[in-house]
Amino acid sequence: MFEIRVICAPTEAPEITKALSDTFATSAVRQRPTRDGERVRLYVTADQRPSHWPAPEAAYATAPSIISEIGWTARGARGCLHGIQVREFWLRKAALLDRIALTDDDPVSGDAATLAVEAARRLMEIDHAAGLGPSGYADGPYTPDHPDSVREPRSYVRQEYAIWIRHH
Repeated sequence: MFEIRVICAPTEAPEITKALSDTFATSAVRQRPTRDGERVRLYVTADQRPSHWPAPEAAYATAPSIISEIGWTARGARGCLHGIQVREFWLRKAALLDRIALTDDDPVSGDAATLAVEAARRLMEIDHAAGLGPSGYADGPYTPDHPDSVREPRSYVRQEYAIWIRHH
């Protein structure tokens, strides 16, 4: 838990308050005028939101081996031209790259992680363009355009992979 203090114009206070509450679990915002009376000070107690994303271990518990998925992805790259579902290809490719990144020395910002994020964003673009949401395959708590998905694209892949693998 931590305290946040923001000094802003009074007209900006509602937008800043909303952004803080969208990002963190927050207390009620306390607002006080600044000494010059032209701006306001916002005080809020905040904490990280608990993660609703599936843990990698849970999302990939029944996944085929990484070696098997590398083979499927290589065949799938050719198959995309011959009728394999584009979404399934990008879902499995993004999940594969995420799994590889998790074993990397730098699972957050290494080369594998960078590729995993790029593939995750591609999957999110496909899901967004298809209009997938609560009624489609993307039926986890977060849709592709949800702020938490945008912030954590690899977590979005884990959510979608966990749902997909249950149905296959």
